[in-house]
This record gives sequence, structure tokens and C-alpha cells, in this order.
Amino acid sequence: MAKTQLNVRVDEDTARAARERAMARGMSVNRYIEELVRQDAGEVGHTFVEAAADFMKQYESVFAEEFGTEREGRR
Repeated sequence: MAKTQLNVRVDEDTARAARERAMARGMSVNRYIEELVRQDAGEVGHTFVEAAADFMKQYESVFAEEFGTEREGRR
């Protein structure tokens, strides 16, 4: 796959954190950022959202009992 250069500006704390986390994982900062974006855009994010929706569906009655059913979008 062809590579494209992408330049971003982040504050020094964010840059330091990226360097430290990449080093701890034994990879370059470029690779670390690339993997983060792929995870965010890919299956990991989708799986999390599905699991959260399933959780809410399973426990909807518990939340309704505790907090009531009147909330945004529900009456």
C-alpha cells in the first residue's frame, strides 16, 4: 500500500505521550498513530458500540426503574 505523508500539530504533552506509548509498544510513532486511527475507524470501535447498545437493551428496565422513563427521546 502506498504511503501518504500527513503532518499534524499537537501540543508537547500529546507528542510526548505518543512517543512514550509507541516506544513502550516497540513501534514508531507513525505506526502507533496509524494503528490508533485504524482501531478508531474499524472493527474495535464498531464492536464497542454494539456491546454498549446490547448492554443498554438488557438493562433498560433497571435504568427505567432507577431513573424513570422520562428522558430525551422517551416519554
